[in-house]
Amino acid sequence: MSRQIVLDTETTGLSAEGGDRIIELGCVELVNRKLTGNNLHLYLNPERDSHEDALKVHGISNEFLRDKPKFAERVQDILQYLQGAELIIHNASFDVGFLDKELELVGLAPLSAHVGGVIDTLAMAKEMFPGKRNSLDSLCDRLGVDNSSRTLHGALLDAELLADVYINMTRGQDALLIMDEATAGAGGTTVAAVDLSRIALTVLTASAQELAEHEEVLVQIDKSSGGKTIWRTLSEA
Repeated sequence: MSRQIVLDTETTGLSAEGGDRIIELGCVELVNRKLTGNNLHLYLNPERDSHEDALKVHGISNEFLRDKPKFAERVQDILQYLQGAELIIHNASFDVGFLDKELELVGLAPLSAHVGGVIDTLAMAKEMFPGKRNSLDSLCDRLGVDNSSRTLHGALLDAELLADVYINMTRGQDALLIMDEATAGAGGTTVAAVDLSRIALTVLTASAQELAEHEEVLVQIDKSSGGKTIWRTLSEA
């Protein structure tokens, strides 16, 4: 079973080292690249106010967070949920940096000690679409993911959108998964290959009229190309 968690955070500002904290955590679970509905969504009391610029981005007021649990109170629930999973994060260094700082503040090992790895979809997008804008909104537009409900940043909504983006970006892997599922039956049952050599294909030859029409087309191409019709060259070869 391949378990992945698409993760996003909202924070009081941009600098974990400067004292900014996580205020919202949104996680969406994928098992074998399919949404399970087993999501995790938490608002957290950061014990400080958000910067004005951050408030404009996420719209989560300081008053709203006053009675929410602190990270230390929910850290074990968070780690249990994330345990062993591969994380999918857009601009992973930002979110991982904040999570590492929160874990450090409660005396726990960094995130890498609890999860199976991290995939950065921003790095993936830069490789797939070099020279283009690769924000989450841009990727939604490019890949046909409906983000019309995203007026402000929200960790759970952004994680849900990123899950759709990631599945679209890695769509070619579906064929591999189908092959895996076909061979994953009891005792490693495999699907027998079809021997195409036993199938007799009917050959339809062109009629005299079709051959004449084809020749007329070649004559027109000869005139426009100065006698350099590739079809005739290939036929002679």
